[in-house]
Amino acid sequence: MAVITYRRAISQALQEEMDRDPDVFLMGEEIGVYEGIFQVTHGLLAKYGPERVVDTPIAEEGFVGVAIGAAMLGLRPVVEMMTHNFGMLAIDQVVNHAAKYLYMSGGQFPIPMVIRGPGGPGVQLAAQHSQSLEAWYAHVPGLKVVLPYTAADAKGLLKSAIRDDNPVFYMEHGSLYATKGDVPSGEHLTPIGKANILRPGKDVTLVSYSWLTGLALRAAETLERDGIDCEVVDLRSLKPLDSETALESVRKTRRAVTVEETWKAYGVGAEIAARIYEGAFDLLAAPVERIAAEDVPLPYNRNLELAAIPNEAKVVSGVRKAMRGAKAPVLEEARETAGKPGS
Repeated sequence: MAVITYRRAISQALQEEMDRDPDVFLMGEEIGVYEGIFQVTHGLLAKYGPERVVDTPIAEEGFVGVAIGAAMLGLRPVVEMMTHNFGMLAIDQVVNHAAKYLYMSGGQFPIPMVIRGPGGPGVQLAAQHSQSLEAWYAHVPGLKVVLPYTAADAKGLLKSAIRDDNPVFYMEHGSLYATKGDVPSGEHLTPIGKANILRPGKDVTLVSYSWLTGLALRAAETLERDGIDCEVVDLRSLKPLDSETALESVRKTRRAVTVEETWKAYGVGAEIAARIYEGAFDLLAAPVERIAAEDVPLPYNRNLELAAIPNEAKVVSGVRKAMRGAKAPVLEEARETAGKPGS
């Protein structure tokens, strides 16, 4: 076990998988000579050479298409998007090809490829470079979507993604690269599709992922001083989604707050809330609260940018609102009064 940065954990995973499997190779804009915009691929060109660390033109649709073809022939490409905002230029390749070839070929062509890179709001990077698009890809059958929060998961989930025979969106957050954590040395795999309870609690469940998991943990510490005990669930994966872990927590706490950076409409929180209502409606003591980005393109102005994205105060407010809910589930009360005179 060693304490290393999130960025180093990603780099470590890439190197271990490239050493283990000669079919793994990297491609993307400025990942070789320049060593990546966040230095994740630092030193890899010198170690593996230009055939396995491929600098591409600024042509996302083109090099994602090349990666799909390479995957169809048995290689395992890891494509770096300078940001996932640029990945929209390759949306046809991803949605109509990578996600569908295994199904449309009757199982003849797995697509073992990873598309990785940063996403989410930055610091005054304006609307075109500050988007959280994970809900788009989680909506598509045939794709897997993972978003690690801890450095250990950054390594373990990437290694699992590279070994997976399906196309995997591995979505990092720019605010996490410099964070540090304990990371196992050598072989370390985090299962795709399994959530993690980072903080046990009994009063309310906070469900989040990626950088906002940290926000949920900080809000939980603040609320603890007021006697509110929060359980924090880090989803780690949106597709497949481990709703059962979240449901088990909500069945215990009877309250839930989702925390995400995507826009609220049709977002990740909406899906989680729907699954909670489907699986634990009769146990809820209050409606599910959703904390998300405002329904606007992210402003460049710093004050407006901060107002548009979730913060600790918004999470705390959402939890307090959930705690003010009914003392007992509505359906439970209805069952207790059913059959009584006047009911």
